[in-house]
Amino acid sequence: MKILGTIAKWLFILSLPALLITATIAFEFNSLWLYKNGFEKYNVSQTTGLSEAELETAASGLISYFNSGEEYISLTVVKDGQPFELFNQREVAHLKDVKALIQLNSRLLLGTAIYVGVYAGICLFWRRKRYQRRLAWGTVIGSSIALGMIIAMGIGSMVLDFNQLFLQFHFLAFTNELWMLDPTKDYLIMLFPEGFWYDTAMLFGQITAGAAATLGRVAGGYLRTTRKKG
Repeated sequence: MKILGTIAKWLFILSLPALLITATIAFEFNSLWLYKNGFEKYNVSQTTGLSEAELETAASGLISYFNSGEEYISLTVVKDGQPFELFNQREVAHLKDVKALIQLNSRLLLGTAIYVGVYAGICLFWRRKRYQRRLAWGTVIGSSIALGMIIAMGIGSMVLDFNQLFLQFHFLAFTNELWMLDPTKDYLIMLFPEGFWYDTAMLFGQITAGAAATLGRVAGGYLRTTRKKG
């Protein structure tokens, strides 16, 4: 039983940073506000010739596609009074690959959320203080791991050029070259220039680090309080 308890504890510790990271990724890919803010900041309406209303239609269509059972996206917008398919075949194929990664993230999010929730629930409702302190210690360690990962990524982005890191990510994440698009004619890259992804990465770090720090602070406060009472 002691071995099982140790395994369960370390699974919780490792699941917590994974939960924070996947939850932040899921939030960003489903944030219409984030898309619209990027469109405005990088003058995407001028770059694409699409109105703000049509850009919002495109963003909503992408979010719906990522959360649907459709294999390929079909997104029609209006430009100069004429409707047309926004993405060409290469972009559609790449978006299928992107969706596969998003779905993988969703499965990891669901799995870690269930485990973290069950483990925390058992520890909280078990009528022994040592289980609650075990949960608090696990939260402190898991949150610290998440913070360490974010700090390491931040240092990496300062030491190495973000564009190079972004390029290496594509080489690792995709088994084909469909992501190599032309910014002068492919709407997918015009909608989401590299600056957008830099901002998204910075926001990802801020949200994840903020959530981890908050959880760690609350858990640490509980440990200090119960120790003093003891």
